[in-house]
Amino acid sequence: MLLLEETWIQIFKALAVFAAVLAGGLILRGLILRWISRLSARTSTQIDDVLIHTIKGPSLLWFAILGLNMGSRVLLQDQPTAQLWVDRFSLVIWIISLTWAASRFLGEAINVYGTKLGGALMVTSLTRNIARITVIIIGGLFILQTFGISIAPVITALGVGGLAVALALQDTLSNLFAGMYLMMAQQVRVGDYVKLDSGEEGFVTDITWRTTTIRALANNAILVPNNKLSQAIITNYYLPETRMSLLINVGVSYDSDPEQIEKILVEETLATADLVPGLLKEPAPFVRFIPGFGDSSLDFTLICQVREFTDQYLSQHEIRKRIFKRFKAEGIEIPFPQRTLHLPGGAQVRVEKDSHSPE
Repeated sequence: MLLLEETWIQIFKALAVFAAVLAGGLILRGLILRWISRLSARTSTQIDDVLIHTIKGPSLLWFAILGLNMGSRVLLQDQPTAQLWVDRFSLVIWIISLTWAASRFLGEAINVYGTKLGGALMVTSLTRNIARITVIIIGGLFILQTFGISIAPVITALGVGGLAVALALQDTLSNLFAGMYLMMAQQVRVGDYVKLDSGEEGFVTDITWRTTTIRALANNAILVPNNKLSQAIITNYYLPETRMSLLINVGVSYDSDPEQIEKILVEETLATADLVPGLLKEPAPFVRFIPGFGDSSLDFTLICQVREFTDQYLSQHEIRKRIFKRFKAEGIEIPFPQRTLHLPGGAQVRVEKDSHSPE
């Protein structure tokens, strides 16, 4: 009976120690988080915000593990073997939670700061996953070391087994390394508008371990295997810069004055630039008498600059409307295709083909 009472007393003491450590830890955690929050409000860096977001949840577990370990020392003070296993268990749980928190912190830090580093680091799912997996592997090695398992034989076994895995997963590894090559080469970046030689085009939204995701203008996702993308002929409309030339062909009657046409096209383009933010005034738009003498019209090419690929659509829309209205006001004809037929006896007949009629 006395032994039973002593056992309950020991259990009560252990629970009291656990509760005291946990309560003290929660108070300390609140003070630390409050201090970091105040520091975060006074700094421009976002690393402290990422840190708060990362440790807010795991820190509860850390103090619970500490409380469990301290309480077990009271309860198992006469059982060193059991205490050793509790210590190991506590350490393993602590390493797992710390590894999870560190991998999460690294992933969010890459997400926040990767875009600010420009070409130095591309933020993709593959980048974040590689960083997280690296941290997890390091945490796993620490766990093995905790149980007294030598790391060297494990690394050797992984090296030998890696050969078999590489042969079995050739396609998967090919896509993985192709994705890493694409990120390091910086020739296809997240956010770029690209067009493949097979016809697919759109914005690059992500690069994973297997595929690159391209979002078409129709808002559909195109999934391209990384090894196929690395071998494709790609037009990147964002390299070497996002600005690009916009060419608009305009045909007018042979009765028109080329100097007047050139002046009208430039004036209307500059006027449109005041309405459409994506249409640039600098470099200044210009006109070339190219292709030149068409079958039924004088053909000009208006050349201007837009901020990026997708700005060309609204720019063309507004420019064409203004040119059409100006031509109508100036009495400048936009001719239909025409043919002159020479009949026997010297007679001539001019035929105008309606654009809506069949050939």
